[in-house]
Amino acid sequence: MNETIRTFPRQMAAFVVIAIAGAAALSACDSGNNRTVGEKVDAGIAKTEQAAETAAAKTKEMIADPKLKADIKDAGIAISAKVDDAAITAAVSAGLAKDPDLSAIKISVTTTAGVVNLKGPAPNAEAKSRAEDIAKNVHGVTSVRNQLEVRA
Repeated sequence: MNETIRTFPRQMAAFVVIAIAGAAALSACDSGNNRTVGEKVDAGIAKTEQAAETAAAKTKEMIADPKLKADIKDAGIAISAKVDDAAITAAVSAGLAKDPDLSAIKISVTTTAGVVNLKGPAPNAEAKSRAEDIAKNVHGVTSVRNQLEVRA
């Protein structure tokens, strides 16, 4: 215990020396500029605000560009179409899975711009026809290309 008491002042002295050295190093980094910490923070905030204003101005310029507006609109339409096609494909696949004669696993369903393509095996002509009807009854389907092969 007595040894702990003797080493504590040494540790404290070492800490104070390190702290003073750190402070001296930090002040040397900014020796040419005698600003307070508050002034430095204010300058940093001002720079950030200026950068935000510049970004806002550039964004306004870009939005005003009619070509960019058209490109953004086209991109939005394309993304929407892809989402719609994916939803149609999922709905058709789910409908096929409910039919006991059709295998949703073996039938490939793809959709492009609302056109559903069915490929794979069908056990008979009636099941092939039902698959087409299932696809036609899904919201958003514009047409169905039934390429199912009847396999007995």
